[in-house]
Amino acid sequence: MVCGGFACSKNALCALNVVYMLVGLLLIGVAAWGKGLGLVSSIHIIGGVIAVGVFLLLIAVAGLVGAINHHQVLLFFYMIILGLVFIFQFGISCSCLAINRSKQTDVINASWWVMSNKTRDELERSFDCCGLFNLTTLYQQDSAFCTAICKSRSSTCQMCGEKFLKHSDEALKILGGVGLFFSFTEILGVWLAMRFRNQKDPRANPSAFL
Repeated sequence: MVCGGFACSKNALCALNVVYMLVGLLLIGVAAWGKGLGLVSSIHIIGGVIAVGVFLLLIAVAGLVGAINHHQVLLFFYMIILGLVFIFQFGISCSCLAINRSKQTDVINASWWVMSNKTRDELERSFDCCGLFNLTTLYQQDSAFCTAICKSRSSTCQMCGEKFLKHSDEALKILGGVGLFFSFTEILGVWLAMRFRNQKDPRANPSAFL
């Protein structure tokens, strides 16, 4: 069977969805591992990662079942959902790559003050820093109650905002690049599903258009 045939389209779509399933299971596993080891205790972060993993897993299962059974309805909704995910993911990825240092500072500053005290304490211990930016009197309060190891070595610690900014550029580029890569695989999935949906199954009645 040539690569443009029914079997090739089916196998390619199945393989793509198996990859999506593995990525979804990996996200769920990493979130559970991080929670189990106490690396992250925020239920919002853990819940968000697990939700993304479950959503990706469900899409992959629907696509896989639709590809194996040549199910028209499943393939149609698979195309629609995957197309919407592509639009959303492509926009987020471009935003990650385009955000400048000033915007990063604003985002970090806004996020810091909506975190719980427990989450801030975990970040300070993890990054070995105290406070965010030395801009307000709240910095002195954070620094006074800081439990990072650097407090035992010196009376002053590096500000967490400086360390966050140091790693944020690299993290955003990685997230944006990986997001763009997967967004184009989603376009490939939409194209394969649309193509496969309009092909005839050679094992079925030749006069029937499936």
